[in-house]
Amino acid sequence: MSPQPGAAPPATTAYTDAMRLAIRTAADVRSSTSPNPWVGAVVLDPSGTVVATGATQPPGGDHAEVVALRIAGDRAVGGTLVVTLEPCSHHGRTPPCVDAILSARLARVVIGTPDPDPKVAGSGVTALRAAGVDVVVGVEESEVRRQLRAYLHHRSTGRPYVVVKMAATLDGRTAAPDGSSRWITGESARADVHRLRAESDAVIVGAGTVRTDDPELTVRHVTGRDPLRVVLGSAPLDARCRPCLEWDGGLPDLLERLGADGCLQVLVEGGASVVAAFRSARLVDEWVLYLAPAIFGGNDARPLLDGPTAPTIGELERGRIVEAVLIDGDLRIVIDGIAGSPGDEEA
Repeated sequence: MSPQPGAAPPATTAYTDAMRLAIRTAADVRSSTSPNPWVGAVVLDPSGTVVATGATQPPGGDHAEVVALRIAGDRAVGGTLVVTLEPCSHHGRTPPCVDAILSARLARVVIGTPDPDPKVAGSGVTALRAAGVDVVVGVEESEVRRQLRAYLHHRSTGRPYVVVKMAATLDGRTAAPDGSSRWITGESARADVHRLRAESDAVIVGAGTVRTDDPELTVRHVTGRDPLRVVLGSAPLDARCRPCLEWDGGLPDLLERLGADGCLQVLVEGGASVVAAFRSARLVDEWVLYLAPAIFGGNDARPLLDGPTAPTIGELERGRIVEAVLIDGDLRIVIDGIAGSPGDEEA
């Protein structure tokens, strides 16, 4: 059924405000939707008033658009749907969102960013416009792409988005000369690491870290599922990280395998040699560094990375700090662009 014309389209500020609400709504389900994207949706009635919000449910459940439209009911007729990602137009685990949008008789759809998934890739926008729905694309797109960066990267490259997490003192040391490193940061920062695990489909460490620290690599301090645990090399039979995937091949092949299995994001928690290997292979998409207000002093404590340093100041690899947040006395710094993958640089 064709959409019924409503009042004049809401002002651009209303679109922006609604998209920001959709982004916040999506953030609430960040750790529960993979391998589906974490999407938020908002329904505005013809006057521009928010009447419903929705977020994508766990795999097999409804997408954000369907959740919001069900809540809105008849109040959606002639109104506007604001959604962070282009609605799907194909049958997957659920029917196409485009069908639900057309059934709701909306006048317009406002989209944060197109979906690069080959099954969508503009077909959602095309189907809506062909049915007479006004479609606006690109509202708050940079923020939406930032939130969906792992999904967009995976759909564009076939590989998971690689996040390296490290904790260090102010003088850039990750462990004492005897190898001890528990705990450099405080309890709140460690809980934040569990959030990163919950948002990741796999966590990768080296066999040396498993032998030295015997980590569980599970999600315990926040609500969320445990990631697949991957050990580069062999884990002891009694290691607490078992069951795990033990990998002896190359890192690019590992990422291809994980991407094919539906992993959208992997978290590298390995030591200095593992992180150096990912960096030298240019496989790091994002760095998350937790800095503690402490120093070791001297030069014999363990550094962030193994291997040779840049020989001159002109050969430093420089990135971009995109976030710096205090976490109960520690500092979380998020950096893009250092030894990043060449794929999907905008994400």
